[in-house]
Amino acid sequence: MTSRVSPTATTTQFVQAILSASERPLPDAAAQATRRVVLDTFGAMLAASSPSWPGTTHMGAFIAGEQSAGSCLVVGTPLSAGPALASLANGYLAYALDIETHHGPAVMHAAAGVVPAAFATAQTTLATGAAFLSAVALGIEVACRVSLAIGPNDLYGRGFHPSAVAGAFGAAAASGLLLGLDPDRFANALGLAATQASGLLAWASDETEESRPFNPGIAARNGVTAARLASLGFGAPQGIFDRSAKYHVFRAWSNDGEGRPEELLKDFGDHFAVEGLTFKVHACCAFLHPALDVLLGLMAAHRLAAADVSAIQMRFPASGAPIIDGNPLRSHCAQYILPVAATRGAVRFEDVLHDRSAEPEVVRLGAATSITHDDELDRDYPDRYTTVLELRTTSGQTVNQRVEWPRGCPQNPLTEQELKEKFLALVAPRLSRPQAEEIGDLAVTVDQPGHLETLFDRLKEVGGVGRETAIAD
Repeated sequence: MTSRVSPTATTTQFVQAILSASERPLPDAAAQATRRVVLDTFGAMLAASSPSWPGTTHMGAFIAGEQSAGSCLVVGTPLSAGPALASLANGYLAYALDIETHHGPAVMHAAAGVVPAAFATAQTTLATGAAFLSAVALGIEVACRVSLAIGPNDLYGRGFHPSAVAGAFGAAAASGLLLGLDPDRFANALGLAATQASGLLAWASDETEESRPFNPGIAARNGVTAARLASLGFGAPQGIFDRSAKYHVFRAWSNDGEGRPEELLKDFGDHFAVEGLTFKVHACCAFLHPALDVLLGLMAAHRLAAADVSAIQMRFPASGAPIIDGNPLRSHCAQYILPVAATRGAVRFEDVLHDRSAEPEVVRLGAATSITHDDELDRDYPDRYTTVLELRTTSGQTVNQRVEWPRGCPQNPLTEQELKEKFLALVAPRLSRPQAEEIGDLAVTVDQPGHLETLFDRLKEVGGVGRETAIAD
């Protein structure tokens, strides 16, 4: 019989750090940040659950075709499924409208994979709201640390999506905590997450926008699958974060084959990645948010209409600029998003899904929008998405502004009221105002006794669960 390879230092210490943190109450700042993330993520899922979005309809048809019983909600729909498939669907919804939180330095949409994984597992384990909140915070922590340890630029350079690859580890951690895995099985969950981790940036060529949000969905599904298999005693690759192992994650994804494993453990528990998330105010790629803030701000300050703008010139860090320069994906294309914002005063996902590129002003400004891939700005990337935007007007005036921190980031935060208004606006097409108010209140107090269970019940009412055949994995 082949002997198991024992995990060595880094993996063991990482597991111990996660489990030890889970035994302590979240610090107040981390708990409050996580409540805000839960509210924001459920807003994104509920908004995306509308059958008016083709991708949502296609995902629902897939879930409905899987044919056996399950108890986990697909948010905002009459469908239910087993935990892995429900996580896939809800992870898809969380990222579908490109309006969810992200972590700048890790280049990670961690919540889109972690919250659905924790939500599904909490339903199967009857977890308390406090346990759910802790699992979300620590799952986000794991996802961000794994991305930083591998190197988000390395992942991007190899064509991998950090939110999918590193997100699977975060989802596995959140699910594993709620399943109560012991250290050995928790390490196995991380090993099984590693061997499933996947997700390419190839969605950049999919103009339907349907395969882009599939990636956080597979992160959620893979993490839940990993944790559930580990809970049953399923074997797994050992020492997955140890450079002494033959096939560790850094060999797979880091350019130098070594990575930065110290990122997994550095100051663990002293601060939380969830406190560093940025809340989106524009429904498009986060790389475009600083430019949008400047564009809309300059136009308002100088009382400019779209017809007054003759050219838009944007400088962005060279490492990130290819993602938004002439991308066929409208949500990630500066030459589309900036003209749409100039003509409409905002960017909503309707503007991404429904092509505005034939509108005369969008055509004109699209041709007059350019991006400089700036090596100087690259020095602070991805910690900061520093952007310089210059507008030239038809009257010959030139105005420009540099922005380090977009609205919604920790250095330029939204108020509690602004976050609530964002949630209410997102869910307005799906919920009555009283429903929205109650669900929003439950989301931001989810760790209070009984509130998670009540949230489950209210979400069942929204989707009308039971009107269609429930399905499972």
